[in-house]
Amino acid sequence: MRQFVFEDITSEEVARRTGVYTPLTNSVRGLLDATIRTEVDPDTIRAAGELIEGATAMLRSAQSDGPHGVRYTADGTGMPWGNPAIGIRNAIAPPMVVTRDGDGRRVADVVLGAAYEGPPGLVHGGICALLLDHILGEAASAMTGTLTLRYQRATPLGTVHLEAEVVATAGRKLTVRGSLSDADGITVTAEGIFIVPRKIVDERPDDREGTR
Repeated sequence: MRQFVFEDITSEEVARRTGVYTPLTNSVRGLLDATIRTEVDPDTIRAAGELIEGATAMLRSAQSDGPHGVRYTADGTGMPWGNPAIGIRNAIAPPMVVTRDGDGRRVADVVLGAAYEGPPGLVHGGICALLLDHILGEAASAMTGTLTLRYQRATPLGTVHLEAEVVATAGRKLTVRGSLSDADGITVTAEGIFIVPRKIVDERPDDREGTR
C-alpha cells in the first residue's frame, strides 16, 4: 500500500508542477459546477460529453498506476495532491487551505457551492464531516481513531470557517476539538481521538503539514 513517497525534486519543481496542475483542476472543478447547473438543450449536452471524453482520453494517455499517494521532497514539502479535501489535483476538493492562526489552531475558510449540496441550499452533512475530519487530523498530524460530530443546525452553501486544536495528549493518542461555522456562528462541532501509527512515525518527517 502506497503511503509516504520521497521525491528528490527542488522547491522550484514543486512550484512548476503546482502551476501546471492547479489551472487544470480548477477547470474540472468549474466543469463539475457547470454540469450540475446547466440548462442547455440535449444536443449541446451530447456535444459537450464528446469533448469531455476526448479530454479524458488525452489525460489517460500517460498516467500513474493506482492513487497519487502522499509525496515529500527533500526539504519536507508535502504533496498530498490527490486528497479530497486539499488536493490540488483533485477537483472534488473545494479546495481547503489549512493554516495556523496566532493561537496555534488550524484554521481554514472554504467556499462550498453546488457540488456540495445535500438538502436544498444546504451543505451535505457528509461534506461537513469530511472537512472537519481533515482539519482535526492536520491539527493532530495523525490519523482518525474516532470522530464525533454534533450538527447544531444546517449549514448554508457558501463560505464556511473551520478550526481545530489539540486539547489533550496521551502517548500516540491525541484528543482534538474543532468546529465549522458560517457567518452566523457555529453549525457543526467535532471531537475526535487521533492516533499516530508507529509505522507512519518511522516513515514520515516530523511536524510536516498536509499528510492526510
